[in-house]
Amino acid sequence: MLYYLSQFGSLLHGVSIGKALNVFQYISFRALCAGLTSFLICLIFGNMVIRRLVQLKLGQPIRSAEEVHRLNELHGGKKGTPTMGGILLIAAVVLSTLLWARPDNPFVWICLITVLFLGSLGFYDDWLKVTKKSSAGISSRLKFVLQCFLAAGITAFFLLSPSLANQAQQLYIPFIKGPVLSLGIFWTYIFYLLIIVGSSNAVNLTDGLDGLASGCTVMAGICFGVFTYLAGNSKAAFYLQIPYYGFSGELAVVSLSLAGAALGFLWWNCHPAKVFMGDTGSLAIGGLLGVLAICCKQELMLAIVGGVFVAEALSVILQVASFKLTGKRIFKMSPLHHHFELSGWKENTVTVRFWIMAIVFGLLGIATLKLR
Repeated sequence: MLYYLSQFGSLLHGVSIGKALNVFQYISFRALCAGLTSFLICLIFGNMVIRRLVQLKLGQPIRSAEEVHRLNELHGGKKGTPTMGGILLIAAVVLSTLLWARPDNPFVWICLITVLFLGSLGFYDDWLKVTKKSSAGISSRLKFVLQCFLAAGITAFFLLSPSLANQAQQLYIPFIKGPVLSLGIFWTYIFYLLIIVGSSNAVNLTDGLDGLASGCTVMAGICFGVFTYLAGNSKAAFYLQIPYYGFSGELAVVSLSLAGAALGFLWWNCHPAKVFMGDTGSLAIGGLLGVLAICCKQELMLAIVGGVFVAEALSVILQVASFKLTGKRIFKMSPLHHHFELSGWKENTVTVRFWIMAIVFGLLGIATLKLR
């Protein structure tokens, strides 16, 4: 919204205040301001939100199955810690984006719809868990159906837009110049579905330790701030041999809003956590990262930048597959962070080391931009 101050500044050309207002036309400036704004929103309003969640008795239920008895011993003290803290994170992203992004950019609205849709889905899931005093929320089938519905809407937007349809169907692979193949309408939908649902659930699985998911999100948000900015700049995209989407540049504002909000939420979510983001935050974060990747045609780059999220999701898939096929478990427990906990690592040790790997994966992702 503040972008339009630059147009007001152009009317005051030659006046010092007019020159100052022109800075609002630059995506880089507005993206950095958006990140700072979302960070401050979480920092300033975090304590108030936590108190309200405590008053509503929206505490986190702890799993009680015998197979996770030892894990309950490690995390039993977290019972009653308010969940649904993702409300704060989502509000920070939405408000800072509306404040600093151009409202005439369709990609911005796709991202906001994704955050609100998946955030609402996660909120309902968390609500059921709290009210039922159980770790079981909505059914996996219903959750998947609703995620498919979102993916269908996003796919339809791209395929029904004449200027976007052809490129949307192209598959790009890191390290290779130009598209590898054209997916066609059906496989484009399947591909987008895998990206959105996969990333959403991967972040959800990662959100199991204090500060783990929010800390890893900071680096992912920064990386996609770089990717979207470059993808929306024709000269930079041509120089780096990456796909160019004119609308993508504005998503740097959304990406840094996400990074700033995650950093601000980490203030309250670090060990010992005063609040958990819950499915409200994790589903929204993962879905947003998937949509950001789609909007800058760096879908497979998400697997590199979000390497920690991928590892967490793969550990669950491998664990389930191994147990069903052989009756044996590969890990002491999945997702992966619980395996290391049960191997003797302290919770803080697991979290910080996963943050380090998130930074490494992020830097590797950025480095690949020159390896074409």
